[in-house]
Amino acid sequence: MNRRHFLVSSAAAVSAAPRLMSSPNDTVRVACVGLRGRGRSHIEAYSKMPNVEIVAFCDIDENILNKRLQEFEQTGKKRPASYVDVRKLLEDKNIDAISIATPNHSHTLQTIWACQAGKDVYVEKPCSYNMFEAKQIVAAARKYNRMVQQGSQSRSSAALQEAVQKMRDGFLGEVYMARGLCFKWRDTIGHTPVEPVPAGVHYDLWLGPAPEHAFTRNRFHYNWHWFWDYGNGDLGNQGIHEVDIARWGLGVRYPKKVSAIGGHFMFKDDQETPNTLNCSYEFDDNGKTKMMVFEVRHWMSNHEAGIGEHGKKKDSNTIGNLFYGSKGYMAIDGYTEYQTWMGKDQEPGPTAKQGGNHFANFITAVRSRNRGELNAEIEEGAASTVLVHLANISYRLGRELHFDADTYSCTGDEEATRMFTRNYRAPFIVPENL
Repeated sequence: MNRRHFLVSSAAAVSAAPRLMSSPNDTVRVACVGLRGRGRSHIEAYSKMPNVEIVAFCDIDENILNKRLQEFEQTGKKRPASYVDVRKLLEDKNIDAISIATPNHSHTLQTIWACQAGKDVYVEKPCSYNMFEAKQIVAAARKYNRMVQQGSQSRSSAALQEAVQKMRDGFLGEVYMARGLCFKWRDTIGHTPVEPVPAGVHYDLWLGPAPEHAFTRNRFHYNWHWFWDYGNGDLGNQGIHEVDIARWGLGVRYPKKVSAIGGHFMFKDDQETPNTLNCSYEFDDNGKTKMMVFEVRHWMSNHEAGIGEHGKKKDSNTIGNLFYGSKGYMAIDGYTEYQTWMGKDQEPGPTAKQGGNHFANFITAVRSRNRGELNAEIEEGAASTVLVHLANISYRLGRELHFDADTYSCTGDEEATRMFTRNYRAPFIVPENL
């Protein structure tokens, strides 16, 4: 996944923007795709921005679609156009950008379609369902010269930007190790039977690239995260945020070695993905070895370095990162706060808490046409998803992987490399040649 795989000449680059932004006051017309949990947050964010107009909603569940349209109209805003098929939405040449909050297995294909239609894209994490898609989503953004941002909102946190800069400046000394923590209370999902597709649900569109499977409630809203056909487990759900922060803080890109062990403990239910997972990564950073360790826990767990406490010991989640250097260590709590402890005596050091507006950062780049302004530009987002996919492959095969970034393969392991992609269900095929 080296840069040479993606760079295209300026003559080959295509700029298919339906309208050019000439000033910060030009209205950016946005369509929101996938309107349930996270999609509602997209709607709320764009609704608050000056000179941004939400002009279309899209969801394969007409029950959710109609509910969001009603809610939106009650705010006094103009009713957006409505679609159940994103391909129909993309035919509207007046739409400048789409904001995607659909399940993981649709992210890359919908992003590629949008780039081909001349739209800029904000796509939720993880931007890709597998390794192959991590390459293709970047290739599409480059070929069609689109602004594409992954929904890693921690990248827009002023406090976390300051924290990473302190590590770059040597404040912690030599930072040799990072830990990502994803300790999130997850109860059993139980068992749900096969049943008829609910009225108003366009199930074929929901399945998209995934194989045919009879409808069950556990494979639909939210719980799709825990099935390999659609999701990537909690490592690719909540965990991708902390994976991205850990990689960002260490200043590394692709690992040499990856190993993951875990399992689905305590519950006997429909979930396929592990609810407990320990992942280890080794990086070569210009001749220096750096380590990253990532932990997923699903039940009762301790807090660490204040992460997850927020002044109340009863918080059941511990979501954050730890960085270890030769002069001290740093704890990042969630997406907006960091603390430091320095020296052998662990004296308290600098701390800060401040968020940012990741959606506004995207809109700024849509206007400027400068992808360098994106805080989570898609090449960065894709690099972090690679770490998720490699760990999941290691877990599923039960062995350590040796990743070669130059050949984009696992050295001496054809079985692992074959798992970089999937058999796509026509016509929902992520293209090999863009």
